[in-house]
Amino acid sequence: MAALPQHSLHTLRDRVARVVRQTLAGTPDEPVYDYDPTEERRFSPDSAIWEVHTDVSMLIGGLRALLLQTLHPLALAGVTQHSTYRSDPLGRLQRTGAFIATTTFGTTTEAEQVISMVRAVHARVNGVASDGRPYSALDPHLLAWVHCTEADSFLRARQRYGTTPLAESRADEYVAQIGQIGEALGVVDPPQSREELRQRLLSYRDELTVGPDTRETVRFLAFPPLSLAARPSYGVIFAAAASMLPGFARRMLMIPVAPLAEPIAIRPAATGLMRTLNWALGEHPAVLAAREGTSGGQPSSKNAETHES
Repeated sequence: MAALPQHSLHTLRDRVARVVRQTLAGTPDEPVYDYDPTEERRFSPDSAIWEVHTDVSMLIGGLRALLLQTLHPLALAGVTQHSTYRSDPLGRLQRTGAFIATTTFGTTTEAEQVISMVRAVHARVNGVASDGRPYSALDPHLLAWVHCTEADSFLRARQRYGTTPLAESRADEYVAQIGQIGEALGVVDPPQSREELRQRLLSYRDELTVGPDTRETVRFLAFPPLSLAARPSYGVIFAAAASMLPGFARRMLMIPVAPLAEPIAIRPAATGLMRTLNWALGEHPAVLAAREGTSGGQPSSKNAETHES
């Protein structure tokens, strides 16, 4: 079969990139990241958190974290009772992405501003769960659960599906660095290593249950209202995220993964998809901006103010 002409490849690449950006960021345009090396930042471009958060495997990690979070009834109550994920699922995804981008790549001032906005939103997220227990999004215990599921999921996805290898020595560095964000949000003594992260997650095991809200949320995550064109790619991402769940979580959520399905079918499909997205999107714009050392403001963080627990 003849190869596509160069201009056709560029057209295809641009089309794929615009669709992905429209879905993830709410705009088809490439985000603008200016970088002033004189501005104080919590994390430098050569940090482990940049290496993880600039990789497209974050898509898989983010979905795995959401699946895990459905298992805690109090954390889930905050989402089901206060979140707009059903009416505006992509909007929530975009706001969460903006929060991660600002706290990872932004200046210290910008990161502190967006964290303050999120804490203000969390102060309004409280109520009574379906089992009668009160909850609050400012509860350090619940904040730690959300933080740990995200840290563990982002790291595991980067290690398994990253477009470039992640050195094992950087894993503990990543856990400690994302812990700085968690601590600023209200997490008490966030894990500083993979082993501490594993132990903290295990400590929640007895609190995890599956109820009607869990099943409904998982169904929504499995079959969100996406366009026909986006559903095959999302299906691959969901399968990859589900296959990385701990065995007990898959059993509780009743998400079966057939023996050998992960190495034979899921991993090759997800790896191919991540490589395709990486080809379409190119190098992360924050990395490009840092290399060029441009000056100016970071991308707007106004959409991060409704980052839900």
